[in-house]
Amino acid sequence: MTKTSGDDRIGRAAIGIVPEEFTEENYEEWKRCLEHYLVGHGLWGVVSGEEKDPTNDERQEYGEEKKQEHEEWKKKNALALHAIQLSCGTGTHVKLKEAHTSAEVAWKHLVVKLKPNKIFTKGESGRVEEEEGDPEDESSRVEEEGSKEYRRYRSLYIAIGKDDFHLTKSLLDRDPGAVRAIISSHRGTALQFAILNGQMKIAKELLSRMEPADLDMINDNGCTALTFAAIRGVKELAKKIVEKNDRLLIQENDRLDGQLPVIVAALYGKKHMVDYLYSVTPKELFRPEEGKKGATLLNSLIRAEMYDVALMLLRRHPKLGVAPDHNGDYALQLLAHKPSAFRSGTKLVSWKRWIYSCLMEHSPLGSPTDSAKDDQTTKASMIGDHSIEIHHSSDGEMNLTGNRGLQITSFVRKVLHGLGWSILSCLGLYHDRKLIHKDAIQLLKLIFEEIRELSMEDLEKMDIMKILYDAIEQGIIEFVEKSFKYKTTIIYKRDGKGRTIFSHAILLRQEKIYSFLNALEARKSILARRRDFFGNNLLHLAAKLSPLSQLDKISGAALQMQKEIQWYKEVESIVQPRMKEQRNAYNKTPSELFTEEHKVLAKEGERWMKNTAGSSMIVGTLIAAVMFTTAFTVPGGNDSKTGLPVMLETQSKAFLIFMASNALSMFTSSTSILMFLGILTARYAERDFLKSLPTKLIFGITCLFVSIVTMMASFGTALYLMLIKQVAWISYPIIVFSVVPIALYSLLQFPLLVEMISRTYGQGIFEKPKKKLYSFATDTTTSI
Repeated sequence: MTKTSGDDRIGRAAIGIVPEEFTEENYEEWKRCLEHYLVGHGLWGVVSGEEKDPTNDERQEYGEEKKQEHEEWKKKNALALHAIQLSCGTGTHVKLKEAHTSAEVAWKHLVVKLKPNKIFTKGESGRVEEEEGDPEDESSRVEEEGSKEYRRYRSLYIAIGKDDFHLTKSLLDRDPGAVRAIISSHRGTALQFAILNGQMKIAKELLSRMEPADLDMINDNGCTALTFAAIRGVKELAKKIVEKNDRLLIQENDRLDGQLPVIVAALYGKKHMVDYLYSVTPKELFRPEEGKKGATLLNSLIRAEMYDVALMLLRRHPKLGVAPDHNGDYALQLLAHKPSAFRSGTKLVSWKRWIYSCLMEHSPLGSPTDSAKDDQTTKASMIGDHSIEIHHSSDGEMNLTGNRGLQITSFVRKVLHGLGWSILSCLGLYHDRKLIHKDAIQLLKLIFEEIRELSMEDLEKMDIMKILYDAIEQGIIEFVEKSFKYKTTIIYKRDGKGRTIFSHAILLRQEKIYSFLNALEARKSILARRRDFFGNNLLHLAAKLSPLSQLDKISGAALQMQKEIQWYKEVESIVQPRMKEQRNAYNKTPSELFTEEHKVLAKEGERWMKNTAGSSMIVGTLIAAVMFTTAFTVPGGNDSKTGLPVMLETQSKAFLIFMASNALSMFTSSTSILMFLGILTARYAERDFLKSLPTKLIFGITCLFVSIVTMMASFGTALYLMLIKQVAWISYPIIVFSVVPIALYSLLQFPLLVEMISRTYGQGIFEKPKKKLYSFATDTTTSI
């Protein structure tokens, strides 16, 4: 726990309301303490609803006495509400936002909505969301004292739990009415219990004995048999249930915020079940005019990443894209927290990017609701204009292959078959991901088309700017592009701190989104002059320390510092010269703020550079010492008369290779030592991290690598010269093994070396201006 949260708890305890904030473990004690506090301070009447607002009828005029009573009630309500809010943690307080004006509503919300049988989760939007206690927990709960009705069917309950089909059938034959009886303490039927436990054979038998009306029964959680089938994802059983009673498709669960079976299936991520239930559920139910069921389904599909079904729903009812669900969340809000749904949020290495670009956006055969799949049929993945097909080979095909004379062993066939399926699976994975990206973009487009028609009041209600800032934080470029296209003047829109989209792109170090600024040409200078409410211009924002999530993507504090300077220099290039010396509300210039913000990072960068240079310098020194010694103790010795190496005459080529590699290793190791020495004695000024220090480290590591390679070459050649006359063959495997240290060094240091070269001498982190964005920005027909 952080120091702040600890002090916060102490503060709550000190004022004597509750000993600690609300948690899942302390609900009963917390509720009891808060209730005692409210009673003791004479506030319980307002909270319980016994004391009502005496002037709650706005159509009636009241005298001074009633107005005085209203002021007294208002004071009590405020005190009670304040006590409740103080007693809640920050996460719980979010759930109380609809109860910010009434202590009675807030209390009811706490005792009804926030009981421990609720599960609190953090949604994609950052909002605390609730789910009902998991219906699957029913099978593991201990049966307690209850009504005699369900206790009569204890034998049936146990038989189903043990998956004893014959005993279950026998019990049903003796008591046919048991199929519609309650057999558990949670008022669950035999069919519901069988489905929940996965006893499908028993479930089918029970279903065949039931009447349509029997399926209307619900348990304590408001779940029907179809709800449990949706949770389990048993589509065939769901079909039989719907065929017998299709009213269950539209039966809302009052305990689960009116959720329909198709919504439950989406919440549990059962794709095939969602496809089926969506195809048979009346689409009129999802119209915005019919309530929040449509928006809830849309958001559940987005959470489950079922974008194809979400797209079908949104095309039928476009207004759902700007309608809140039962939690108050919007579809756009959820998409802003789904970077994996977009190409810009999917990080791929070069060869994976190539595969991704080659794959065609080819939708699966059949409709989205056609979930029939046969693993024995042909599966294909489209690449360019070609398709790769792999079939499961039958025994007849194998025999035919043998008869044609292809002498391939069973082992080779298995290897090739496995390799083929591995390649196909990889291609299928990227193909599916590309389809997801395509559907998500279409969703985004449809939603922004609706946003274009919304009023300013509606947009503020959606908190559109907060949604866009969340998307910027996630680095979702497509989000920003669509917003510029459909709401062009959003470019100039400021938030509560006076900051624009580009201000946040700089603060959050999203270079691709910031690069859009370069495409605005003349408008760029207008935006570059903007200052926030704290007097910070864009250069002040660039001077602030990057978020930790961005710094962690870069290896080493020195390279992190280098990127920070690159950001500062880039923003410095677009602002007016006078803005470089402007002071903010804290009387700091951008350069002063940069130094203050990066003081710790600069020290860490210096330490990282010195540690890297110091350890590398030791290796270089050892190599130089060995190579210097070896140059005067050559293999084979020297001729006693001439003083020349003996091998120079007998094995001249090999000896020349030995001497050349020895000399090159000596020179490069000495050079690397000098480079590392330069790093150890550097000033470590801020600007040195931009090019000077990285260049020295690049040159030093490169020379050290060359010295290691040539040292091993010299070593291998020396062995060859010494063993050539007697056991020359043994020198070859030794020479091969000498490659191991070279390979290890490459694996350990090359990624860092490549990263340094790319960041120091590459194309840079900022992209060229996007011409297509300019056409978006020049359209000012809409405003926000």
